[in-house]
Amino acid sequence: MKWLILSLLCVQLAECLYRMPLHKRKSARDILQERGELKHFLETHKYDPALKYRGLFPGLQSLGVTEPIVNFMDSFYYGSITVGTPPQSFTVAIDTGSSNLWVPSVYCGSPGCTNHAKFNPTQSSTYTTNGQSFAFYYGSGMLTGIFGTDTVNIAGITVPRQKIGLSKTEPGSFFHYEPFDGILGLAYPGLAFGGQTPLFDTMMKDNLLEKPIFSLCLGSKEGGEVIFGGIDDSLYTGQLTWAPVLQEVFWTIALQSVRINGVDFFCYEGCQAVVDSGTSRITVPQNDIGLLRQEIGAHEDSNGGYLVNCDSIGSMPSLTFVISGVEFTIPASEYVLQANGYCVPGFEVTYISPPTKSGPLWIIGEVFLRSFYSVFDRGNNRIGFAPVA
Repeated sequence: MKWLILSLLCVQLAECLYRMPLHKRKSARDILQERGELKHFLETHKYDPALKYRGLFPGLQSLGVTEPIVNFMDSFYYGSITVGTPPQSFTVAIDTGSSNLWVPSVYCGSPGCTNHAKFNPTQSSTYTTNGQSFAFYYGSGMLTGIFGTDTVNIAGITVPRQKIGLSKTEPGSFFHYEPFDGILGLAYPGLAFGGQTPLFDTMMKDNLLEKPIFSLCLGSKEGGEVIFGGIDDSLYTGQLTWAPVLQEVFWTIALQSVRINGVDFFCYEGCQAVVDSGTSRITVPQNDIGLLRQEIGAHEDSNGGYLVNCDSIGSMPSLTFVISGVEFTIPASEYVLQANGYCVPGFEVTYISPPTKSGPLWIIGEVFLRSFYSVFDRGNNRIGFAPVA
């Protein structure tokens, strides 16, 4: 399993480093200020103390509990949590492609920790630990730390005795330049390092949710929301199409076909796809990426990346994923990422060769999820999709 985790993380790290050269990087606050989004960010991260009384109003429970999430340059979506007693605040990337929850700690002296909030266990009366250590392998090195247990609050849901990782070293400079402090993994327990219980599983075990589901609406360029325990029908159109999870580790489903302008091009004999909110692009098997780039008119630039003509987006072909017999189509205006006068196709190659019986592996990242409301149903081990309203 580690080979798949490492490969997925390498893809994520490589694409982010490619899109944001080190010498041009600024703080998250500076970037949000320049883009006119700082006010929105601060407003969406206000803590509402009245949320703890939500049980007095049963009607509010039908939609689940909502956590606003911020879109950072179409690369990551992150929300807010608190850890400890009294609460210490952090931002975490919402990642359906991993299972652990971790934040930086005061034990960390790596460059990646220096400009982020750090958890101080000595200031939390509810923190305990048995000293178990961990090492998460990333493309630029290892993130190491210790596991502990403490109270976590997200979207007003208080989760006592939650397992959480506290970093001691963070690899390279990757995390230093990201706007979030840590990562909230929402995949299955089988993917969790150290045998730790994921946050969502603790919520289910402690009966903190109306239903054993969570849903994602990445929505606009500014951000979206994650809903714990419910579905908001106003956020999508039509009916949800459900696809069973192939293996209870990643959120992996079957692809029946991938079409370009309605014509079958890939997955003739079926493919598998990991639905991963922690991957900004759609990753394509090595054997297919060349043909896809050719069909959309992508050309290689001097840095080894790929670009398309911004003036041609209106005439570029659409891309369709067939899931459970239903077509989910993304126009070029959605799969081409535009920034600083350049137009980059939202696809990346993966070199993973999974077992042949499962078919080639695609990773359905944010390029797809921005167009479709997604529901992750742990009670029935399935994922539902519908067009965003």
